[in-house]
Amino acid sequence: MRFGVFMPPQAAAGAVSVPVLYWLSGLTCTEENFVIKAGAQRVAAELGIAIVTPDTSPRGLDLAGETDSYDFGTGAGFYVDATQEPWSRNYHMYSYVTQELPCLIAANFSVDPARVGIFGHSMGGHGALTLALRSPHIYKSVSAFAPISSPMRCPWGEKALTGYLGPDREAWRDYDATELIKVRGWTGPPLLIDQGSSDQFLEEQLKLELLLEACESAGVAIDLRMQEGYDHSYFFIASFVEDHLRFHARNLIKGKSALNAATSAA
Repeated sequence: MRFGVFMPPQAAAGAVSVPVLYWLSGLTCTEENFVIKAGAQRVAAELGIAIVTPDTSPRGLDLAGETDSYDFGTGAGFYVDATQEPWSRNYHMYSYVTQELPCLIAANFSVDPARVGIFGHSMGGHGALTLALRSPHIYKSVSAFAPISSPMRCPWGEKALTGYLGPDREAWRDYDATELIKVRGWTGPPLLIDQGSSDQFLEEQLKLELLLEACESAGVAIDLRMQEGYDHSYFFIASFVEDHLRFHARNLIKGKSALNAATSAA
């Protein structure tokens, strides 16, 4: 598995353990997309936050069918632990992101494992929400760009969850943010979600209205920002990623503003 790591100057020489954000990318992406296209490093350096960008699936397994379509297999791990053969042997993206990768990062980089946030886009937005909702003891803040909000009820999700988890829809609920909100709720900071009004996938695939209904019923605070004219692309992410970084900094850097924390650490 490949992943990217950005370390801010505040962590130079290992003198300071900094908060860390995990970014989960969407369909067809690798660990490089966010690094190259989002333009997050300048603000992360100012705020003193590390960013880790894992790949979206295992690579090079030569499994039958893994490269047949863009929305299943390579580049489309959906951040689940597969239970169906042949995917169950290697497609353990949920465990990888929540357990294996953080242990590797903590052992090799100056990050604070008690100050962890997560965010993502599309399939990665789905991943960020589900991982945070299932593991609030790990993730202290969560945000998303155009997340797949209820994969149980959209074509992308139904295809992936059937392939990885089998046909029993009850087994899918642990990987559906809308269902998790209903059952588990969320007591952390408000969920921050940016959504482009001109997103070509909004109605058929993202199902954001279902997440909003679940949050309202469960009393979960959500800050939904509809961004007029924006689509599903990385131009959308690059336009608002600074807001997300500052949102996470406010929640991960305790007792002082993110800017003051960065200044004093420097």
